[in-house]
Amino acid sequence: MGRLSPTLNIVVVTVAVYALQAVWFSPAELALVWPVGERPWTLVTSVFAHSTLPHLVSNLLALAVIGLLLERQTSPARFYAFFLTTGALSGIAEVAVAAALGAAFPAVVGASGAIFAMLGYLLSSNRLADRTFRGVAIPARAQLALFLVVAAVVTVFTLGQGRNVAIVAHFSGLLVGLLAGRSHLLRTSRAEPTPY
Repeated sequence: MGRLSPTLNIVVVTVAVYALQAVWFSPAELALVWPVGERPWTLVTSVFAHSTLPHLVSNLLALAVIGLLLERQTSPARFYAFFLTTGALSGIAEVAVAAALGAAFPAVVGASGAIFAMLGYLLSSNRLADRTFRGVAIPARAQLALFLVVAAVVTVFTLGQGRNVAIVAHFSGLLVGLLAGRSHLLRTSRAEPTPY
């Protein structure tokens, strides 16, 4: 019998958290807020909490597609750590920028920052990207500039999703994922390489 899918485990936990929100917690209680140090547990809870059912469903569909591809490249422990770390980092970026811009109560919930990081990882760690970066010999600064542009362009396409879209979380998650993918941060000796 094979191992349990980390992606499906995260889906189950996220659905359970959403169900608990309906009877026990509001998303606001689980949200990451600024300053982060006042409620440090929300670094984790905010990644699993979602504000609405469409928010939950769209994130879980994206997670299923992207996560099932990514989990083949790494161990479950690294997968979970990457999901939680990038979710927390992108959430911190979101509330920090919102606070710096004068938002009255900067807060964020959802897994989209982590999902964008996973997408970035897949985009920059696959065989085609490896061959391209090796064959063209793009300097590190040029790669960083390219990743900033890619993250910005992809983020701009998420602007039409509504008023409460965490665009800074999307941007920072994608950027961290692109950088992590180039360094093959999640690769293990037993992992299956991405076939594309």
